[in-house]
Amino acid sequence: MSSAHSSDRSTALDFASAVRVIGATLQRMGFSAPVFRSPPRIVGVDRSIRRRTGEGAGASAVVAVRVKDRPWPAVVADLVEGAVAVHSLMSPEADRVRAALWAELEPICAAGATTDRRVA
Repeated sequence: MSSAHSSDRSTALDFASAVRVIGATLQRMGFSAPVFRSPPRIVGVDRSIRRRTGEGAGASAVVAVRVKDRPWPAVVADLVEGAVAVHSLMSPEADRVRAALWAELEPICAAGATTDRRVA
């Protein structure tokens, strides 16, 4: 298996793990989880949010985050901010949700701190 392929797989698994943690944390806090995907459909952006009409927030939104050629902490930050943005949260509730998400994501971020998480 090539190094690039291994890195792609590792990053995809990390992305999936982070998304599961975010979804579970949001649900425990009483929020619906948005759909997460990668990459965004819009070329040249790191994160985009698409809201579907006719449904409530969260599950009716898609947060797309670019993973390729980005540091892992930047990817995770966009996942967190996307989750906050789809619910249109304001302080202090936004701060409370961010803090809870980062606390749950810390083990995933710490695991990536010892290796370069950029995908070629």
